[in-house]
Amino acid sequence: MSIDTTLAGASRPVVAVIAVVIREGEVLLVRRANPPDAGLWGFPGGKIEPGEPLMDAVQRELHEETAVTARPVQVFNAVDVFDRDEHGALKSHHVLVAITCDWIDGEPVAGDDALEARWVRLDRLAQENLMLSADVERIAHQAAALI
Repeated sequence: MSIDTTLAGASRPVVAVIAVVIREGEVLLVRRANPPDAGLWGFPGGKIEPGEPLMDAVQRELHEETAVTARPVQVFNAVDVFDRDEHGALKSHHVLVAITCDWIDGEPVAGDDALEARWVRLDRLAQENLMLSADVERIAHQAAALI
């Protein structure tokens, strides 16, 4: 069976930011409430508003989803997220711009688009039995290597 790459409901990729916040060997994760990746654990983040700079968007989204305050440091990766229907047709395409952020203040409290928010030890990501979004472990370790 071939996968249909035509757009069923989406017209263009949506650009969003993800905040990769690492503090004392832990990474901040949220369990997503909405597609794409609803129910899965990933980085806090969301869509960029028209005219909003990346670094402002990542601070805003981080605080809305977790109540954590952090200083954006650098863009270091971008990830494609494809949401497909049961026939393989593309429903949406998100491009997630990964930005490292230095924690300033606050403990995670789920808000906005998050069902849960918490710190997870980097060295235990694979053992935590969390259903992770694609590339979370790889992106977390890549960010940790930059710090």
